[in-house]
Amino acid sequence: MEGLMSRLNDAVNFLQQRTGFEPEYGIILGTGLGNLVAHIDIAHEVNYSVIPHFQISTVESHSGKLIFGTIGNKKVVAMQGRFHYYEGYTMEEVVFPVRVMKLLGIRRIFISNAAGSLNPAINKGDLMIINDHINLQPSNPLLGPNDFELGPRFPDPYHTYDQELIEKAIVIARENNINCHKGVYVSVPGPMLETRAEYRYLHIIGGDAVGMSTVPEVLACLHMGLPVFAISVITDKGYPAEEVEPVTVEDVIAVAKAAEPHMTHILQELITSL
Repeated sequence: MEGLMSRLNDAVNFLQQRTGFEPEYGIILGTGLGNLVAHIDIAHEVNYSVIPHFQISTVESHSGKLIFGTIGNKKVVAMQGRFHYYEGYTMEEVVFPVRVMKLLGIRRIFISNAAGSLNPAINKGDLMIINDHINLQPSNPLLGPNDFELGPRFPDPYHTYDQELIEKAIVIARENNINCHKGVYVSVPGPMLETRAEYRYLHIIGGDAVGMSTVPEVLACLHMGLPVFAISVITDKGYPAEEVEPVTVEDVIAVAKAAEPHMTHILQELITSL
């Protein structure tokens, strides 16, 4: 079977030949958050389906394209749609695009997602900048033989999230009257939403928000020494119990789209400030 580095090089060589583009920063756009692309001066769009060894996103609102272009004068590559473990992909497949972006030359990555609140002070429509995480995914992208070309066997997660960018983002939010918090993101496998007892448990163990993505990609970034800024749009409440309401994917997407301009503003200002 073709090794991981060989597959990564296939994808990187294809994209370099197809675009001739050298991105400085990477972006992953989560559920209902694909419209940041409207603020990118697009140079190239490449469907996942034609990129060697890429999978195809199957989730509603994840369109499945790599977007190459600029925000301000900064060169970016954006994933318009991501992969999830619950779609049936392996963790290696979930994080494959992140590894490709790193090998294309990105120096930082910006990750977004939609999440449910586990903190009474964090409300629907707010933003939460992730400053730590709890990983409850059933597998890990770093399992198996380590490829030392990509990173060390035992990466230390102490400085996983870029503290400088976190503090800059909080200032940007405050200056623009955006309800934005810092907190701990819990990553669960899904695809079902949580029961009331599970929401209570996730709150008790220290979570401020819960979702079904992000941490696998963050672990791959940690492995490769790639600084991460991650932000959640809070689309529903999971705690306290009296504020929990039934929710559908359509509800999640609608709330995410309504809050997206605030997230987009923060990401634009952060990237252009680098």
